[in-house]
Amino acid sequence: MQLFRKKSYSTVKVRKKDIPDGLWTKCPSCTEIVFKQELDAGRNVCPKCNYHFPLGRKERLAMLVEEGSFEEWDADLYSVDTLGFTGTASYVSKLKENVEKTGEKDAITCGRAMMGRCPVAIAVMDFSFLGASMGSVVGEKVTRLLEHATELKLPAIIVCASGGARMYEGMLSLMQMAKTSAAAARHGSAGLPYITVLTHPTTAGVMASFATLGDVIVAEPGALIGFAGPRVIKETTQQDLPEGFQRSEFLLKHGLLDIVVPRKELKKTLVLLLDYMMGIKQEA
Repeated sequence: MQLFRKKSYSTVKVRKKDIPDGLWTKCPSCTEIVFKQELDAGRNVCPKCNYHFPLGRKERLAMLVEEGSFEEWDADLYSVDTLGFTGTASYVSKLKENVEKTGEKDAITCGRAMMGRCPVAIAVMDFSFLGASMGSVVGEKVTRLLEHATELKLPAIIVCASGGARMYEGMLSLMQMAKTSAAAARHGSAGLPYITVLTHPTTAGVMASFATLGDVIVAEPGALIGFAGPRVIKETTQQDLPEGFQRSEFLLKHGLLDIVVPRKELKKTLVLLLDYMMGIKQEA
């Protein structure tokens, strides 16, 4: 009769196999679960829906410039708490936290490198450092990059990403808009090309200054680009916004952008632009 008795499993302990963290990532666009290794191999682009995940500054530079050619400029600059800002957390503690998290001193890396056969002054912003907010150091490094490029007669490329001004620095942060714009104007007056690449998100003071002053303005697909966020605009105007408002494709259609380029084609496109603008003949 033991064979026909229903077994009780209430006391049986089922052990869950340990799975290492970070193997899978959920795409915020299509909600599919993507294998992290597959995502890394595809330059952080979702293989299911083509959503462009954020890309760190080191990965971005490795993707764009020739191997071993990058020479960093002004790596010793770091932010200080000039205003003695205090809130829910002090500016000093925020800076320390982000330096430890990223291993970088601020939200932008600048330098000189080769792209194809063209030497170029290049900067990459990193959203993981305080939302790539523009404080005095970001503004100073962008200005110096453009000034170095002007002096050395180099084209300049800035890969932009930002949540806006750095509120911890108040008016000092807002002053960077005028300073960087003036440096871009001097670089342009010297007859040198300036290309900006807008990634998700590029907003507020960065978008309203050096990010949209390029001779050619490039953007990655689906990037949020605008001064104020869509929610703020909708609440202010009390109107429904058009579908895709402030996204790359919408802005391309309405004339703000020159071209929208998928990440896997970005380097090739930039090299072609540089060769054309600098008069470098294509190899047969």
